Amino acid sequence: MNDPVMLVAAALVLGAGTFAFRFAGPVLRARMELGPRARHLMTTAAVVLLAAVVATAALIEDGGFAGYARPAGVLVGGVLAWRRTPFVVVVVAAAATTAVLRLLGVP
Repeated sequence: MNDPVMLVAAALVLGAGTFAFRFAGPVLRARMELGPRARHLMTTAAVVLLAAVVATAALIEDGGFAGYARPAGVLVGGVLAWRRTPFVVVVVAAAATTAVLRLLGVP
């Protein structure tokens, strides 16, 4: 895909699709009413999807195990976020935990 015209066309199509999905949400929400069970399932599904993304990013690198330092940093960040620590502190503590463990030779 070295053709610049094709690249611009692909970017425009993806941009239009993204806009259409974002526009459809508020429009369809006014026309559709979900039951309480469906709303609960949607909320649960969102949490499960986010947890899967975090687990994948924390545990896997290049198709293999990422080592122990990264999951430890994610764990520290998760505990601090759960305790409602300010976001900047969560990010710095997670990064510092990972960095210190890697400096100590933990993979």
